[in-house]
Amino acid sequence: MPDQRSHRGPNPEDQRDFASAELPKLGRAHSDFSWLLSRGYAHRSGIKLVGDRYSLTVRQRTAVLRCACSDQERAERHRHEVPVTQIAGGPLLIDGFNLLTTVEAALAGGVVLVGRDGCCRDMASMNGHFKLVEETAPALALIGRTLEQLGPSEAVWMLDSPVSNSGRLANFIRSVGKDWGWRVELVRNPDPILAESPRTVVTADSAILDAGVGWANLAREVIFTQLPDAWLVRLEE
Repeated sequence: MPDQRSHRGPNPEDQRDFASAELPKLGRAHSDFSWLLSRGYAHRSGIKLVGDRYSLTVRQRTAVLRCACSDQERAERHRHEVPVTQIAGGPLLIDGFNLLTTVEAALAGGVVLVGRDGCCRDMASMNGHFKLVEETAPALALIGRTLEQLGPSEAVWMLDSPVSNSGRLANFIRSVGKDWGWRVELVRNPDPILAESPRTVVTADSAILDAGVGWANLAREVIFTQLPDAWLVRLEE
């Protein structure tokens, strides 16, 4: 069935799953799951144990999974983080879909998760498909204004070429970012390039962060400074 979405907004279940009354339970589940990860439990067995204990829904389990990390992972991610105030004058490599969908979700009133490592993440799952939505252009504009203020020497967007509509998005980003000098590269798998980059990487992808790359928390900067009404589900502890 063709994707008919025009927004990156909330799932119909989110008003129930992330209501204020649910947040204390989610916080406890997140804390327990992070504790298990810190002691070597696998993600799959750990989330089943915690999810069953707290009777979490599927989307609540997804949120806990995306927010949690072990003590060691959190410490290492923070050690390699490059504060956004320190990216001026240096080049950036941007994990394109990762950054864009999170800002789109925030603009559309979707849930934005704030994880234990401080990263903002959305609840979306592209499954090899991306569609331009009404929030795409304003999200890119917000990112552009933020980068203009932060002053990196260069911003290169990396997009996964196998994702459908990636070529169309690449051209759209080039058009929007022409005044900022953005470049866009379409590659089959950006993850190893990002994970081994000597440049500061913009991402919230846990696998890339855990490779020890220097990274900047740009999605958080955009959302926290320019979208004060974003729906934040904060599971930072």
